[in-house]
Amino acid sequence: MRRQRVPEPEQRRVAYLCDQYPAISHTFILREVRALRALGIDIETISIRRSDPEQLLAKQDREEFSRTFAVLPLHVLVLLTTHARVFAAHPRRYVDALRLAGSLAQPGLRGHLWQLFYLAEAGVVWAHCRRQGVRHIHAQFTSPAADVALLVAHLGGHGWSWSFAAHGTDIFEADRRGLGEKVRRARFVICVSDFGRSQLMVLVDERHWAKIHVIPCGIDVREFAPQGSNRSPRQHLRVLSVGRLVASKGHAVLLDALAQLRDDGVSASLDVIGDGPSRQALETRARALGLAEHVTFHGRVGQDDIRRHYAAADVFCLPSFAEGVPVVLMEAMAMELPVVASGVMGIPELVEDGRSGLLVPPGRARALVESLAALATSVDLRRELGRGGRERIESAFSLERSALALREVYAGNRIIAEPDGVSQHLSDDSGSIGPIDHRR
Repeated sequence: MRRQRVPEPEQRRVAYLCDQYPAISHTFILREVRALRALGIDIETISIRRSDPEQLLAKQDREEFSRTFAVLPLHVLVLLTTHARVFAAHPRRYVDALRLAGSLAQPGLRGHLWQLFYLAEAGVVWAHCRRQGVRHIHAQFTSPAADVALLVAHLGGHGWSWSFAAHGTDIFEADRRGLGEKVRRARFVICVSDFGRSQLMVLVDERHWAKIHVIPCGIDVREFAPQGSNRSPRQHLRVLSVGRLVASKGHAVLLDALAQLRDDGVSASLDVIGDGPSRQALETRARALGLAEHVTFHGRVGQDDIRRHYAAADVFCLPSFAEGVPVVLMEAMAMELPVVASGVMGIPELVEDGRSGLLVPPGRARALVESLAALATSVDLRRELGRGGRERIESAFSLERSALALREVYAGNRIIAEPDGVSQHLSDDSGSIGPIDHRR
C-alpha cells in the first residue's frame, strides 16, 4: 500500500535579510517589518553588516537595531566553527552549495571570491535561523542579500525556502545572468513596479512569471498628514529634495535649474536632505553657480524630524535618472506637497502627470525650470496638485494595503498560515480602490 505523504506544517516565522538594517535610506523596510508584525507575522530581522549606532537618528531605528541579528563583524574563530558544524551536519549539501556559489560567480577571481564571502555569511545566517526556528528568508534587494539568502535556503534543504524584493535600480546593478537564476530559484519575488517586473520577466521564461508579484511600498497616511503651510502664497519658492547624494539622483541638474530660475527672475531656494559621496562636488557646484546663499545642505535627517521639512516647503523635486517607486515622493504627496519628478522607470506608476504631480524628462534642467516656475506663479496649481497627490497615496499606496498584499503572498506560498477573513478586495477604510494587484 502506498503511503501518503503528510503535509509539512506551515511556517510562521520569516527572516528579513538586508545588507544593512536598520539604515536611514531603508526606512521603508522598517515600516514594512513593523506593519507585518502588526498583522501577526513573526519577523526576525538579520543584517549582514551591523549598522552604525551614530546613524540611527530615529527612535524606531534604535529599537530595531536592538533586536536585529548582525552577521558582521564576525570573529574568524566563530566563522570557522560555524562552518565546521554546517559541513558536519550536511556535508553533501554543503559541497553542493559551494558549487552553486561558484556557478553564480561573475567571471574572474573577484567574482568567485565574492561568492565565497556570500557562502561564509550564509553559513552564519543558516545557523542563526535554525536556532530561531526560521525556515523562510526574504532578502531585500537583488544583491548581496539575495545571494546570501539563496545559499542559506540551499544549505537548509527540504523545508527551507527563500524570496527576494527588487526595488528599482538594484535590478540593473546586479549581474543579469545571476539575477535570472535567482528568479528561477526563489519561491517568489516582490517588485515595487510593473516596470521592475517587466525587467525580471525578460530574464526568465514564461513559467516563472507567475511568481513575480507587484506590491509597491506604502506609507502610513496618518503619519504623513497635510499641515497646510505650503499652500500659502509666497514671493519666494522653497524647493525641497530628499535622497542620497549620488550622481543618479540628479541633484546637479536641479542646481542648474535653480540658477536658471534665478536668471529668469524667479526667487527660489533649495533645501537638500541626505548625504553621500557627491556632497562635496554638489556644494562646489552650488558655489560656482552663485547659489551658496540659496542652497542648504542639511545632511541626514531622521524620520522623527523629516515631516517639518516637508511642511516648510512649497515644492518637492526629485530629478533622478533612475528610480523604483520612491517612498520620499509618497511622503511628500501624502502631505499635499506638490511634486516635480523625472518620468523614469516606476515613477509614472506613482505620479500621474498633471493630476498628482508634474513629470519631466530626466537630465533636462530647462524642463525643471518650466515646471518649478509654473508652481512658483500659481498657488492654485500647487493646491490642486497637492490634493491630487494626497488622494493618489490614500487610494493606492497606503502601508496597510501593501502589508495586507504581502501577507497574502506569504500565505499563498505556504510561508505562513492562511489569514482569516482577508479578502482579495480591501475595504475603503484601508485606502484601497480595488483588488490587491499581484499581477500573476
